[in-house]
Amino acid sequence: MKPNNPFLITGYYSPEFFCDRKEETATILDALHNERNVTLIAPRRMGKTGLIRHAFYHLNEQNKDIVTCYMDIYSTQSLGDFVRLLANTVLGKLDTLPQKALNRISRFIRSCRPVFTFDELTGVPKVTIDVAPSEERNTLKEIFEYLGSSEKRCYIAIDEFQQITEYPEKGIEALLRSYIQFVPNVHFIFAGSKQHVMREMFTSSKRPFYQSTQLLTLGTINIDEYASFAIEHFAKHSLNLPKKVFDKIYEKFNGHTWYIQNILNRLYGYNRNVDLELVRYTMEQIISEASYSYADLMKAYSPGQVRLLKAIANEGCVKEILAGDFISKYNLRATSSVKASLKKLLDNELIYQTSEGYIIYDRFMNEWINSQVF
Repeated sequence: MKPNNPFLITGYYSPEFFCDRKEETATILDALHNERNVTLIAPRRMGKTGLIRHAFYHLNEQNKDIVTCYMDIYSTQSLGDFVRLLANTVLGKLDTLPQKALNRISRFIRSCRPVFTFDELTGVPKVTIDVAPSEERNTLKEIFEYLGSSEKRCYIAIDEFQQITEYPEKGIEALLRSYIQFVPNVHFIFAGSKQHVMREMFTSSKRPFYQSTQLLTLGTINIDEYASFAIEHFAKHSLNLPKKVFDKIYEKFNGHTWYIQNILNRLYGYNRNVDLELVRYTMEQIISEASYSYADLMKAYSPGQVRLLKAIANEGCVKEILAGDFISKYNLRATSSVKASLKKLLDNELIYQTSEGYIIYDRFMNEWINSQVF
């Protein structure tokens, strides 16, 4: 079913509703075609999931016989969670005939009892497993043996891959690396939003995944390409989006894709020609809708942490956050207190460290904070 609104906030539909990323898409397709795994690093909401699905769309168009699988492990807390999600994602997907899938799964998955159901439309088996803690590593090994036994090429994207470093079990990176390197028909995209963690995982000689992938960092979409995309979709609906208005939206959010898409989605839905006044109204509506949740969130933080958030929001981006001038300008007390607050806010992902400096992760929250008096 074709989207009612061309400015998608979640999911992926087709190239018609996907803006630019030609170079990044080509890089991913070239790497996978030539059997190189890819590490894709980008802040959350910059569009890495959409890019992965866009690349997979092209792979499936080029070769209907390949298999593409996507899994987001952000919510997983342990190896057991990872194994169950991996099983649900890949088991049954590498066989066209349901009976063949059942036979192969039963042959390889012996450490636990898979439960089979069938997709009503495609007939493809859906597999869920219940893994005892003592069998998690065995089941993981069996899943990779199942993958490696297939004659099909398979591409698996694991989003928020840095989450495995938070698991309580030791040696998960080395364990996964030991299996991944021995499935020649399967190649991977490891995507993540915590830049420093992902870079450490894949560029440190002390880590198992060292130099095992091609690195790709996702930046912003070119402003002129994005403007052409947006203006064209408005024009198809007989609506006018002036270039200078789009540029204001783009600059307001420093090219951060999800926030721009959110604004454009609302503007398109009004079914009116767009001007700066309508953009201001849209921003006010979005921030107003989220204001109660933002206020509740602030209650969980100390006055010092809130002051630091306010200071970052006011600056927009802070390069030297422990510099004396910045600390004194906003009365942030001792450097040690700022350092402790910074760690807390980073750990909870309220702020994010970019190459330019520290920013508020939620750009709408940044606008809300600047409108408040704490």
